[in-house]
Amino acid sequence: MAFGLFKKNKHEVEPIFAALGTDMHCHLIPSVDDGSKSMEESIECLSTLKAVGYSKVIITPHFASRYRNDEEDIARRFEEVKKAANDEGLEIELSGIAGEYRVDTIFKERLEHPRFLKVGGKYVLVEYSIHQQMIGAENLIFDLQMQNQEVILAHPERYPYINIDGAQIEQLLNQGVLLQCNVLSLGGFYGEEAKRRAFTLIERGWVSFLGTDTHNVLYAHALRDLTHQKKVRKLLEKYEFKNKEL
Repeated sequence: MAFGLFKKNKHEVEPIFAALGTDMHCHLIPSVDDGSKSMEESIECLSTLKAVGYSKVIITPHFASRYRNDEEDIARRFEEVKKAANDEGLEIELSGIAGEYRVDTIFKERLEHPRFLKVGGKYVLVEYSIHQQMIGAENLIFDLQMQNQEVILAHPERYPYINIDGAQIEQLLNQGVLLQCNVLSLGGFYGEEAKRRAFTLIERGWVSFLGTDTHNVLYAHALRDLTHQKKVRKLLEKYEFKNKEL
């Protein structure tokens, strides 16, 4: 299989994310969610992750009412991506398959019949709607923890309805929910407010993980550009994250 469709960005990049080691959040199983649409695109994105310094990748497709993915099918598709990456000679380890589980109207069903694909075999990665939080979402997170599950909340900087100075974020932290910010938020990829919130959360020591949340080649190009931002490099040098433990 040839993977020449997506040409590499020729700008020189710096492997600044070697400090993290593992990208624990990306959408590179082709055609199962709003991420990569082809194996060619997945390979191009994985090549970029290697170039910017990552040595391991955990792929996390969406599981939601909109994306009715099945864990066994996703695991099979993951093996296909691994084979394609190996055939291309990519020197990056696809170390695991997990899920990004939307706390939505079908999440309660997942709690009743848990089959979670976990980050590093340990953490359930969950997300809220970007636009509006479902009523009772925190209770569902608590119910998940009552099943002895360790929980990571994806990209809290992107939820405008969560006041990062208020009781809601404090409650999540106090009940042991870990936070994961998107590295592209640090470069303004999602807007200046998400950027400000991401830096604030990290500087307060509240963020345990960073993920790329790479969906396609546009994200990959933005990652390459991000490696030249001094403020991001300094942040990676100053703060410790749990990515290396994965």
